[in-house]
Amino acid sequence: MQPPAGVAVVIEDDEDIRALVQVALEQRGLEVLSATTGVDGVALVRDRQPTLVTLDLSLPDIDGFEVCRRIRAVSDAYVIMLSARADEVDQLVGLEIGADDYITKPFSPRDLGARVGAMLRRPRGVREVPGREVQAGEVAAPVEAARVDRAQAEPAALAPAGADGPADTDAEALPSGPQSAGPLSVDVESRIATLDGVELALTRTEFDLLAALFHQPRRVWTREALLRTVWRTEWARDTHLVEVHVGNLRRKLGEEGWIRTVWGVGYRFGQPELAEDAGA
Repeated sequence: MQPPAGVAVVIEDDEDIRALVQVALEQRGLEVLSATTGVDGVALVRDRQPTLVTLDLSLPDIDGFEVCRRIRAVSDAYVIMLSARADEVDQLVGLEIGADDYITKPFSPRDLGARVGAMLRRPRGVREVPGREVQAGEVAAPVEAARVDRAQAEPAALAPAGADGPADTDAEALPSGPQSAGPLSVDVESRIATLDGVELALTRTEFDLLAALFHQPRRVWTREALLRTVWRTEWARDTHLVEVHVGNLRRKLGEEGWIRTVWGVGYRFGQPELAEDAGA
Protein backbone atom coordinates (compact mmCIF):
# COMPACT_ATOMS: atom_id res chain seq x y z
CA MET A 1 0.00 0.00 0.00
CA GLN A 2 1.42 3.34 -1.08
CA PRO A 3 1.88 6.06 1.56
CA PRO A 4 -0.33 9.15 1.10
CA ALA A 5 0.95 11.83 -1.29
CA GLY A 6 0.46 14.43 1.42
CA VAL A 7 -1.91 15.67 4.10
CA ALA A 8 -4.88 17.89 3.27
CA VAL A 9 -7.12 19.80 5.65
CA VAL A 10 -10.69 20.54 4.57
CA ILE A 11 -12.32 23.44 6.47
CA GLU A 12 -15.99 23.23 5.55
CA ASP A 13 -19.18 23.23 7.65
CA ASP A 14 -21.47 21.77 4.97
CA GLU A 15 -21.39 17.97 5.37
CA ASP A 16 -22.24 17.18 1.74
CA ILE A 17 -19.61 19.52 0.30
CA ARG A 18 -17.06 18.32 2.84
CA ALA A 19 -17.62 14.72 1.72
CA LEU A 20 -17.37 15.74 -1.95
CA VAL A 21 -14.07 17.55 -1.40
CA GLN A 22 -12.71 14.67 0.65
CA VAL A 23 -13.36 12.18 -2.16
CA ALA A 24 -11.74 14.48 -4.73
CA LEU A 25 -8.63 14.89 -2.57
CA GLU A 26 -8.37 11.22 -1.66
CA GLN A 27 -8.45 10.38 -5.36
CA ARG A 28 -5.27 12.48 -5.60
CA GLY A 29 -3.65 10.29 -2.97
CA LEU A 30 -3.98 12.73 -0.06
CA GLU A 31 -4.74 11.87 3.54
CA VAL A 32 -7.70 14.11 4.38
CA LEU A 33 -8.48 15.69 7.76
CA SER A 34 -11.46 17.98 8.27
CA ALA A 35 -12.76 20.75 10.48
CA THR A 36 -16.16 22.42 10.55
CA THR A 37 -15.13 25.76 12.10
CA GLY A 38 -12.41 28.27 11.40
CA VAL A 39 -10.89 27.99 14.88
CA ASP A 40 -10.64 24.20 14.66
CA GLY A 41 -9.31 24.45 11.11
CA VAL A 42 -6.48 26.81 12.04
CA ALA A 43 -5.55 24.58 14.99
CA LEU A 44 -5.50 21.52 12.74
CA VAL A 45 -3.32 23.28 10.19
CA ARG A 46 -0.94 24.47 12.89
CA ASP A 47 -0.64 21.01 14.42
CA ARG A 48 -0.40 18.88 11.26
CA GLN A 49 1.30 21.27 8.80
CA PRO A 50 -0.56 19.93 5.74
CA THR A 51 0.48 20.19 2.13
CA LEU A 52 -2.92 21.58 1.09
CA VAL A 53 -5.92 23.34 2.67
CA THR A 54 -9.36 23.86 1.17
CA LEU A 55 -11.19 26.68 2.88
CA ASP A 56 -14.86 27.63 2.81
CA LEU A 57 -15.39 31.36 3.20
CA SER A 58 -18.77 31.15 4.99
CA LEU A 59 -17.93 29.43 8.26
CA PRO A 60 -20.10 29.55 11.39
CA ASP A 61 -17.53 31.23 13.64
CA ILE A 62 -14.88 33.20 11.72
CA ASP A 63 -14.95 34.74 8.27
CA GLY A 64 -12.92 32.63 5.81
CA PHE A 65 -10.67 35.56 4.93
CA GLU A 66 -9.62 35.87 8.57
CA VAL A 67 -9.05 32.10 8.71
CA CYS A 68 -6.74 32.41 5.70
CA ARG A 69 -4.76 35.17 7.40
CA ARG A 70 -4.34 33.01 10.50
CA ILE A 71 -3.30 30.02 8.41
CA ARG A 72 -0.69 32.11 6.63
CA ALA A 73 0.79 33.03 10.03
CA VAL A 74 1.47 29.38 10.87
CA SER A 75 1.74 27.49 7.58
CA ASP A 76 2.91 27.69 3.98
CA ALA A 77 0.38 25.10 2.79
CA TYR A 78 -1.35 25.61 -0.52
CA VAL A 79 -4.74 27.24 0.17
CA ILE A 80 -7.72 26.82 -2.16
CA MET A 81 -10.74 28.93 -1.26
CA LEU A 82 -14.15 27.43 -2.03
CA SER A 83 -17.04 29.88 -1.97
CA ALA A 84 -20.48 30.62 -3.34
CA ARG A 85 -19.36 34.26 -3.61
CA ALA A 86 -18.72 34.82 -7.30
CA ASP A 87 -17.93 38.52 -6.93
CA GLU A 88 -14.54 39.34 -8.43
CA VAL A 89 -13.73 41.52 -5.42
CA ASP A 90 -13.95 38.50 -3.11
CA GLN A 91 -11.66 36.54 -5.42
CA LEU A 92 -9.11 39.35 -5.52
CA VAL A 93 -9.20 39.76 -1.74
CA GLY A 94 -8.70 36.02 -1.28
CA LEU A 95 -5.66 35.96 -3.55
CA GLU A 96 -4.33 39.14 -1.98
CA ILE A 97 -4.27 37.70 1.55
CA GLY A 98 -2.45 34.54 0.52
CA ALA A 99 -4.76 32.01 -1.16
CA ASP A 100 -3.25 30.14 -4.09
CA ASP A 101 -6.55 29.60 -5.89
CA TYR A 102 -10.25 30.50 -5.64
CA ILE A 103 -13.05 28.23 -6.86
CA THR A 104 -16.71 29.24 -6.86
CA LYS A 105 -19.53 26.91 -5.82
CA PRO A 106 -21.01 24.84 -7.28
CA PHE A 107 -17.78 23.36 -8.57
CA SER A 108 -16.75 20.25 -10.42
CA PRO A 109 -14.81 17.68 -8.37
CA ARG A 110 -12.78 16.99 -11.53
CA ASP A 111 -11.89 20.69 -11.74
CA LEU A 112 -10.83 20.71 -8.08
CA GLY A 113 -8.83 17.51 -8.57
CA ALA A 114 -7.06 18.91 -11.62
CA ARG A 115 -6.05 22.08 -9.79
CA VAL A 116 -4.83 20.11 -6.79
CA GLY A 117 -2.86 17.79 -9.07
CA ALA A 118 -1.18 20.80 -10.68
CA MET A 119 -0.17 22.12 -7.26
CA LEU A 120 1.20 18.80 -6.10
CA ARG A 121 3.38 18.56 -9.21
CA ARG A 122 5.32 21.63 -8.06
CA PRO A 123 6.31 20.73 -4.48
CA ARG A 124 7.61 23.48 -2.26
CA GLY A 125 9.25 23.44 1.14
CA VAL A 126 7.54 24.65 4.24
CA ARG A 127 9.10 27.06 6.69
CA GLU A 128 9.80 26.38 10.32
CA VAL A 129 6.95 27.33 12.60
CA PRO A 130 8.33 29.11 15.69
CA GLY A 131 7.90 27.24 18.92
CA ARG A 132 6.91 23.98 17.28
CA GLU A 133 8.80 20.89 16.27
CA VAL A 134 7.56 19.14 13.14
CA GLN A 135 7.25 15.45 13.81
CA ALA A 136 8.85 12.91 11.51
CA GLY A 137 6.50 11.88 8.73
CA GLU A 138 4.03 14.61 9.58
CA VAL A 139 4.64 16.61 6.42
CA ALA A 140 4.25 14.15 3.60
CA ALA A 141 6.62 13.69 0.67
CA PRO A 142 7.95 15.41 -1.27
CA VAL A 143 8.04 18.01 1.52
CA GLU A 144 9.98 16.05 4.12
CA ALA A 145 10.09 18.44 7.07
CA ALA A 146 10.15 22.09 8.02
CA ARG A 147 13.91 22.12 7.36
CA VAL A 148 13.48 20.69 3.83
CA ASP A 149 16.38 21.19 1.44
CA ARG A 150 14.89 23.87 -0.77
CA ALA A 151 17.69 23.60 -3.27
CA GLN A 152 16.15 20.27 -4.28
CA ALA A 153 12.49 21.19 -3.85
CA GLU A 154 12.29 24.51 -5.66
CA PRO A 155 14.42 25.02 -8.79
CA ALA A 156 12.73 22.26 -10.78
CA ALA A 157 9.35 23.86 -10.20
CA LEU A 158 10.67 27.09 -11.63
CA ALA A 159 12.16 25.64 -14.82
CA PRO A 160 11.10 28.08 -17.58
CA ALA A 161 8.29 26.95 -19.83
CA GLY A 162 8.17 27.59 -23.54
CA ALA A 163 5.96 30.50 -24.47
CA ASP A 164 4.11 28.48 -27.07
CA GLY A 165 4.05 25.02 -25.55
CA PRO A 166 4.55 22.88 -22.46
CA ALA A 167 7.47 23.35 -20.11
CA ASP A 168 10.77 22.72 -21.86
CA THR A 169 12.57 19.63 -20.62
CA ASP A 170 15.96 21.10 -21.59
CA ALA A 171 15.26 24.59 -20.19
CA GLU A 172 18.24 26.33 -18.61
CA ALA A 173 18.44 25.58 -14.89
CA LEU A 174 18.05 28.51 -12.54
CA PRO A 175 21.38 29.55 -11.00
CA SER A 176 22.05 28.68 -7.38
CA GLY A 177 23.01 31.39 -4.94
CA PRO A 178 21.88 35.02 -4.98
CA GLN A 179 21.75 36.82 -8.34
CA SER A 180 21.47 40.59 -8.50
CA ALA A 181 20.09 43.19 -10.87
CA GLY A 182 20.94 46.58 -9.42
CA PRO A 183 19.39 46.82 -5.94
CA LEU A 184 17.24 43.71 -6.48
CA SER A 185 18.61 40.30 -5.47
CA VAL A 186 16.89 36.92 -5.91
CA ASP A 187 18.20 33.70 -4.34
CA VAL A 188 16.22 30.67 -5.55
CA GLU A 189 18.05 28.29 -3.22
CA SER A 190 17.09 30.11 -0.03
CA ARG A 191 13.90 31.59 -1.55
CA ILE A 192 14.83 35.09 -0.43
CA ALA A 193 14.43 38.25 -2.49
CA THR A 194 15.80 41.57 -1.29
CA LEU A 195 15.46 45.13 -2.56
CA ASP A 196 17.99 47.71 -1.37
CA GLY A 197 19.14 45.13 1.18
CA VAL A 198 15.66 44.66 2.70
CA GLU A 199 14.00 41.26 2.41
CA LEU A 200 10.71 41.37 0.53
CA ALA A 201 7.69 39.74 2.21
CA LEU A 202 6.61 37.63 -0.77
CA THR A 203 4.14 34.78 -0.86
CA ARG A 204 5.35 31.56 -2.44
CA THR A 205 3.55 32.31 -5.69
CA GLU A 206 4.92 35.86 -5.83
CA PHE A 207 8.47 34.57 -5.32
CA ASP A 208 8.06 31.94 -8.06
CA LEU A 209 6.69 34.59 -10.40
CA LEU A 210 9.55 37.00 -9.67
CA ALA A 211 12.16 34.24 -10.11
CA ALA A 212 10.77 33.24 -13.51
CA LEU A 213 10.80 36.83 -14.80
CA PHE A 214 14.11 37.72 -13.15
CA HIS A 215 16.14 34.84 -14.54
CA GLN A 216 14.98 35.37 -18.16
CA PRO A 217 15.04 39.18 -18.26
CA ARG A 218 14.81 39.55 -22.04
CA ARG A 219 11.95 37.12 -22.45
CA VAL A 220 8.38 38.32 -22.91
CA TRP A 221 6.20 35.91 -20.95
CA THR A 222 2.63 35.29 -22.04
CA ARG A 223 0.12 34.79 -19.25
CA GLU A 224 -0.35 31.20 -20.40
CA ALA A 225 3.41 30.53 -20.19
CA LEU A 226 3.49 31.92 -16.65
CA LEU A 227 0.54 29.70 -15.72
CA ARG A 228 2.44 26.66 -16.98
CA THR A 229 5.68 27.63 -15.24
CA VAL A 230 4.52 29.11 -11.92
CA TRP A 231 1.12 27.47 -11.39
CA ARG A 232 1.80 24.31 -13.44
CA THR A 233 -1.62 24.46 -15.05
CA GLU A 234 -2.93 24.70 -18.60
CA TRP A 235 -6.25 26.26 -17.58
CA ALA A 236 -6.38 29.30 -19.88
CA ARG A 237 -9.33 30.76 -17.96
CA ASP A 238 -7.06 31.16 -14.95
CA THR A 239 -5.03 33.99 -16.50
CA HIS A 240 -6.65 36.32 -13.94
CA LEU A 241 -4.41 34.62 -11.37
CA VAL A 242 -1.38 35.96 -13.25
CA GLU A 243 -2.76 39.48 -13.41
CA VAL A 244 -3.65 39.58 -9.71
CA HIS A 245 -0.30 38.23 -8.53
CA VAL A 246 1.65 40.48 -10.91
CA GLY A 247 -0.25 43.43 -9.40
CA ASN A 248 0.57 42.29 -5.87
CA LEU A 249 4.23 41.76 -6.77
CA ARG A 250 4.50 45.19 -8.38
CA ARG A 251 3.21 46.86 -5.22
CA LYS A 252 5.80 45.09 -3.11
CA LEU A 253 8.61 45.99 -5.52
CA GLY A 254 7.61 49.65 -5.46
CA GLU A 255 7.42 52.11 -8.33
CA GLU A 256 10.72 51.25 -10.04
CA GLY A 257 9.05 49.38 -12.90
CA TRP A 258 10.64 45.98 -12.30
CA ILE A 259 7.81 44.24 -14.16
CA ARG A 260 6.82 45.72 -17.50
CA THR A 261 3.63 45.03 -19.41
CA VAL A 262 4.07 44.19 -23.09
CA TRP A 263 0.65 45.13 -24.38
CA GLY A 264 -1.20 42.35 -26.15
CA VAL A 265 1.42 39.77 -25.15
CA GLY A 266 2.26 39.59 -21.44
CA TYR A 267 5.08 40.64 -19.11
CA ARG A 268 8.84 40.85 -18.90
CA PHE A 269 11.45 41.81 -16.35
CA GLY A 270 11.95 45.56 -16.34
CA GLN A 271 15.47 46.33 -15.11
CA PRO A 272 16.05 49.84 -16.55
CA GLU A 273 19.44 49.17 -18.14
CA LEU A 274 18.15 45.99 -19.78
CA ALA A 275 15.12 47.86 -21.09
CA GLU A 276 17.44 50.43 -22.68
CA ASP A 277 19.57 47.71 -24.28
CA ALA A 278 16.46 46.15 -25.75
CA GLY A 279 15.29 49.51 -27.08
CA ALA A 280 12.20 49.55 -24.82
